[in-house]
Amino acid sequence: MEKYREDFARDGSAGMPVAVVRAEHADQVQVAVRWAAEHRVPVVPRGAGSGLSGGSSAVDGGITISLDRMRAVEVDPASQVAIVEPGAFNVEVKRAAAEHGLWYPPDPSSFEICSIGGNLATNAGGLCCVKYGVTTDYVLGMDVVLADGTLVRLGGKQIKDVAGLSLLKLFVGSEGTLGIITRAVLRLIPAQVAGATLVSTFPTMTAASHAVVAIRGKVRASMLELMDNTSINAVEDWRSHGLDRSAGALLIAQSDAPGDACSAEIAIVRDCCEAAGADEVFTTTDPEEAALLVAGRRNTFHALEARGTVLFEDVGVPVPTLPALVDGIAEIARECGVEIALVAHAGDGNTHPVVVYDAADAASVAGARTAFDEVMALAIRLGGTITGEHGVGRAKRAALPDQVGPDVMALTRRIKAALDPDWILNPGAILPPTPS
Repeated sequence: MEKYREDFARDGSAGMPVAVVRAEHADQVQVAVRWAAEHRVPVVPRGAGSGLSGGSSAVDGGITISLDRMRAVEVDPASQVAIVEPGAFNVEVKRAAAEHGLWYPPDPSSFEICSIGGNLATNAGGLCCVKYGVTTDYVLGMDVVLADGTLVRLGGKQIKDVAGLSLLKLFVGSEGTLGIITRAVLRLIPAQVAGATLVSTFPTMTAASHAVVAIRGKVRASMLELMDNTSINAVEDWRSHGLDRSAGALLIAQSDAPGDACSAEIAIVRDCCEAAGADEVFTTTDPEEAALLVAGRRNTFHALEARGTVLFEDVGVPVPTLPALVDGIAEIARECGVEIALVAHAGDGNTHPVVVYDAADAASVAGARTAFDEVMALAIRLGGTITGEHGVGRAKRAALPDQVGPDVMALTRRIKAALDPDWILNPGAILPPTPS
């Protein structure tokens, strides 16, 4: 039993629950939450445990409600929606939609192992969000168990619905602090058209980020991803994907526009890359070749974890300030004496600086912690955010007031108190574990 509880204590990013409830139905979630409310016991909802900000880390003396057994996926092709339980993996929704010629666009790098419940809780994005948006753009309805065990049903299969307050959007991205999602109605769209992929190498990340700014000013690519030299080599050390180890930066762009429009978009991307000083530009329409290149980008986190202990960042800025963010992160790495690998959903300004350090070296640990904080501070100074898609969780809670300010923090606490007056739902995520 002790090992079983340990398995559900942490996410990818830490308390020991007194019990784990592996719910199979929404009514079991309600029973557990009602008991917790009666006894004022903390409740932490958990999906696949793939999060990177400590959002589903267990709380000492609390219970963890695991939703991993709630895996049902039903597609209504006529309405173009999927009705999904929170434990279903993102990839399972994609596969079910594909059987009907449809597509669920939100596309985290961890799509094969992350759950829809976790995606909803953090408003996950991914590689395709530059053109197709993030999770909240595809949520039409959901069932939520509130802090007293009441189940409320919000929205439905209808595309338009402005009846009452926009409560649906309140729960997306709330990281289990306002309620536990037990069912969602997700909008699907027609399957993506096979298009073209462009790969461009640059001498520096600065040059590549200027190319991104230029591209975004002229065309809406369906993917615009960026990797630095450290990330490229980590991936190639982990498993060969055919990436150029000598490149200072690698930009992967895709267009899924139909017919001649695809060629036109790729031509614009090529021109922007060459104008920004690209060393080489390569294009392909071979799906397998494109998939290998994109897989290299998706596997970056796994590859970097093989190099040492890591701290995952998730800061975003307005796209025009991306070069300033890139340069600032490089300066922070130098000043703190740590390695910071940088990959990015560059097309929407969402970057993932990954601090790699030696956990056995006290100086390295201190440098890594300082760098982690400094990167968030830099993003805030540039008018950006401390998290674009991973969530605040527990790892970034201390930095949130610096971004949003005291008035927004006060409003956040009032909303939390209204929906969870005893502060039992995921205490410590986003806000301190107690209202004081």
